[in-house]
Amino acid sequence: MGPGLQRRLLLMLLAPLLVLAALNTWFDFQLADTAAIQQDRQLLTLVPQLADSVLARGRTPQDPPDFLMAPAIADFLNQRLGASAYALLNPDGKVLLGEAWLSDYPPNTYEPEFSSEEFEGVTYRIVSQRMITAGGELTVRLADGSDVRMQWLRRLWLKVVLPNLVLAIGAAFAVNWAVRRALRPLLELKDAVEGRSPRDLTPLDASGTPEEVRPLVVSLNHLFELVNAQAESQRRFVADAAHQLRTPLAGLQAQVEAWALAGGDRTTLRADQILKLRDATRRTSQLANQLLALSRADARSARSEPAQPVDLKVLCEEVLEAFLDAAARNQIDLGLDANPALAQGYVWLLRELLSNLVDNAVRYTPSGGHVTLRCGRCALEGAAEALYLEVEDDGPGVPETERARVLERFYRLPGTAGEGNGLGLAIADEIARVHHSSLRIESGTHGRGLRCRLLLEPVRESFNP
Repeated sequence: MGPGLQRRLLLMLLAPLLVLAALNTWFDFQLADTAAIQQDRQLLTLVPQLADSVLARGRTPQDPPDFLMAPAIADFLNQRLGASAYALLNPDGKVLLGEAWLSDYPPNTYEPEFSSEEFEGVTYRIVSQRMITAGGELTVRLADGSDVRMQWLRRLWLKVVLPNLVLAIGAAFAVNWAVRRALRPLLELKDAVEGRSPRDLTPLDASGTPEEVRPLVVSLNHLFELVNAQAESQRRFVADAAHQLRTPLAGLQAQVEAWALAGGDRTTLRADQILKLRDATRRTSQLANQLLALSRADARSARSEPAQPVDLKVLCEEVLEAFLDAAARNQIDLGLDANPALAQGYVWLLRELLSNLVDNAVRYTPSGGHVTLRCGRCALEGAAEALYLEVEDDGPGVPETERARVLERFYRLPGTAGEGNGLGLAIADEIARVHHSSLRIESGTHGRGLRCRLLLEPVRESFNP
């Protein structure tokens, strides 16, 4: 990750420098072409004046003509001493006047021709043109040794290409050093994470990390917290399961062994032992189911699934139907007061919560009592609205001082009659936390019994204009 990011940063930082250097070089080449064009134009304007400097023919075709150099030609040659030359050639290409090295075949037409030629280490820009002069038909040649294009190329190398190359190399080392130094906290973070033990879930220090990396460190710490909480929940669940299952299993084993070793009237012993064995089996099964529900309802693991719209009225009707027989056996009036309500949540968890609350109410409410399931909308402070799901009974209730403790796992009120594991309200409270809420334990109507209420968020309906 580090070297790949480093290469990308180097490329992104150095590429603009190289592009700018290439553009600078290209513009200098364009300037060199412009200067060369201006040089050709200057030579082209001087050629007629060089032809006009011929005053008359020589005595023979091989003799130089009479010549009086024009002032413009003289100034041009004087300004470029050693780097300029001229020549007058007869139709055979023989130099009649000027530099002998400028001899050449005459042009085929009367149009000017440009060429470049090197002489004694100097590159000359030469214009040649056949012209009718006072000395007859001659070829006029004018050479400029100050080759602008070559001068620009030398200057381009010395003043543009070479400095830009040195700058690019220096920038590469500087940027590489800067990128390495800037990425050092990220590489240290990588080493810190790689060097950790699987059991080391302590938070990373976010104070020394760059601002851009800090959200990543915060997210990692949040992940460590969730994993640690999940591991702690699993450890606690295993410990609780081992502790709580030991007692009913030991009782179940004792009942079976007593049944197997019983003497005397086996028929009487068998009926008595069967009842005890059935009760122990039911309690063990109930405990195993509640432990499984507690593990599934863990507030940190349940959030891995997406929340869905839940029809609370339908949910209450289903749970009511499931507990009608149990309520009838205990001679309890199980009622329903449900209004339409669509909440955002997990239907299987809310069903587990409601089942545990109703089971507790039916189990501990005396015969002839009442248990009511309710759901609907309620107003909160600040004109906010929420949905509620509650179970109310008129049983013995829970003292206000004990209401916080009854939400703990495996805690039962002292002197509570009947069999139970102390997990029903703990499971309900865990499910409430999954839904970003809390289970409210209150007194029932007129201060009698117990009311357990859960507030939920309504489904956000999309707006259709």
